[in-house]
Amino acid sequence: MGMIGLSERAAQANPTLASWLQGIGFDIAVISFSEPREKEEIRILDTGEIAAATHRDLLVEFAPGDPAYQPAANGMPARLRFGFEDMAFGHALIAELVRPASRPACGEPASAKFLALATKVARSDATVLVLGETGTGKEGVARYIHAVSPRADKPFVAVNCAALPETMLEAMLFGHQKGSFTGAGASSEGLFRAADGGTLLLDEVAELPLPLQAKLLRALQEREVLPVGATKSVPIDVRVIAAANRDLAAEVAAGRFRADLYWRLNVMPLNLKPLGERRQDIRAISAALLVRHMPAGESFAWPTAGALDRLMAHQWPGNVRELENVLQRALLLREGDRIEASDLSIEPGIALPAAQPIASPAAAAEPERPAQVRRLAEVARAMQARVIEEALAATGGHRLRAAERLGISERTLRYRLADMRAAA
Repeated sequence: MGMIGLSERAAQANPTLASWLQGIGFDIAVISFSEPREKEEIRILDTGEIAAATHRDLLVEFAPGDPAYQPAANGMPARLRFGFEDMAFGHALIAELVRPASRPACGEPASAKFLALATKVARSDATVLVLGETGTGKEGVARYIHAVSPRADKPFVAVNCAALPETMLEAMLFGHQKGSFTGAGASSEGLFRAADGGTLLLDEVAELPLPLQAKLLRALQEREVLPVGATKSVPIDVRVIAAANRDLAAEVAAGRFRADLYWRLNVMPLNLKPLGERRQDIRAISAALLVRHMPAGESFAWPTAGALDRLMAHQWPGNVRELENVLQRALLLREGDRIEASDLSIEPGIALPAAQPIASPAAAAEPERPAQVRRLAEVARAMQARVIEEALAATGGHRLRAAERLGISERTLRYRLADMRAAA
């Protein structure tokens, strides 16, 4: 990540900005705005320094009153104005506007350490296993690892193993010869060869059927694939990143995942904490989502301090996907120019008290979660079970149609039902 220059005037007007950005992993240097800019350098300037600004700079005014954000346009730099009451979100928005596109939004110092570890891992060719609940940003981490790796100029190919039919998975991954099965009217190289020289993300790897797990293990060990219908293996040069929202060690114990494949994938495990345990990341991700969904031609809808408190107090059992849904609804349904706490359609039964301390995502091995967090996890599981039961009831018990209604594969639904029976 390149250097970010903070002008002396902007640093003096907002004394906490530099230390906050440094705390979440940005390389900050206080500069004189009159100094020649370094190549690729991004500068944060005071709004009074507009005469020296270019379209790549960010102009910030720290002043009381209604906050405002004006995106860069027509060769003019982006502009921000906010006062003390809106400073927390203002800082998060600054971080969003200066972060590299490949870097996940981050507001927690512990999450910055996680990204620093991911950067270190990216320099090697080690297989990475990214673990975390659905919607915590596993694919974003995989894309970041690829973007900062020596393979960045080669393909990044992502495949959701739960979204492909079992009968097609082998051909999709390893390729096939023309005529090797009914409907194979032409040869296909497969996703491993499509990612040659680059990175292949195997998302939801726990959903792979056992026979295919053995073939994946061989591909990883021998660095070659055997297309369906072929008699000769094809060498590959691919960095594999696997992701799962299930506990693979538990899957191994249950006989649903091969132990030898687990150890082959688990060279460098990276564990993503749930969003509800990354309180300051909620601010940063909210800033990213609001910038992404800002309607063209409309003024930016700043969340009020009360709305921000409510977002950060929620447990987010649906993680980032739930947060995105809540913010999109607030943008559509808000009454005023800003997003108020009352605009947030959040289920109050699963919110944390505003002062509840949240476990740090850097704590890789914690002896035990606090009792309050365990109870909230139980509530989230109960809600998931209720939604599954409602989907089954609405489809007359038909699992395939229920899975489609829920937006998951039938195999994933079977696993969820097994978990529900085990917990009963």
